[in-house]
Amino acid sequence: MLELLDITAGYEPGAPVFKGASVTVAPGESVGLLGPSGCGKSTLARVAALLHRPDAGTVTIDGERVTGWRHRAPKARRTAIGMVFQQPRLAADPRLRLADLIAEPLRANGRRGEVAGRVGELARTVGLTDDLLGRRPHEVSDGQLQRACLARALVLSPRWLVCDEMTAMLDASTTAALVTVVEEYRHAEGAGLLAVGHDRVLLERWCDRTVRWPEIAGTV
Repeated sequence: MLELLDITAGYEPGAPVFKGASVTVAPGESVGLLGPSGCGKSTLARVAALLHRPDAGTVTIDGERVTGWRHRAPKARRTAIGMVFQQPRLAADPRLRLADLIAEPLRANGRRGEVAGRVGELARTVGLTDDLLGRRPHEVSDGQLQRACLARALVLSPRWLVCDEMTAMLDASTTAALVTVVEEYRHAEGAGLLAVGHDRVLLERWCDRTVRWPEIAGTV
């Protein structure tokens, strides 16, 4: 279970973005988090992915309470979560070719021997051709770069996925393709999914259940 209970978080001391937010995701379940821009749902997504320490509240993953975020979190816990961000150009190192972007988590975790096999496999899964793998972010479209970012999120075979407005900048066909990839992975691996967005129709079609931001968080 991925549990975020009574979370308060912000970026400046004494100035929380939101207070008292709670959401849970069961293994194999897909949960949509629906809310307007600026409400704090992306911040909550970063807390869930262990990228941002909350000011208050508890995060529990697979029955264990989280006490460290980012590099302070144990490697086994960090690698259990994959995240896809809204803006791929801000989430990708512009110096890296797409193949190296996908392989980045493997190299960072001492698994270089898996690079060749996993990168090729996931490139095919997300719809990237070999010629695209040799290009850098500025040489590909937003959709192609987001495909690579999704492959990067999956490369360590995470048990939990957090997709923060993953399709907000994509056309309808690319959106459908990437949602299909996530769903096939989720069903094959039994992974839990927290999908954050403001598109009610997409989330309700995609997810097992959808929760709305005013219902899970208090006012600041």
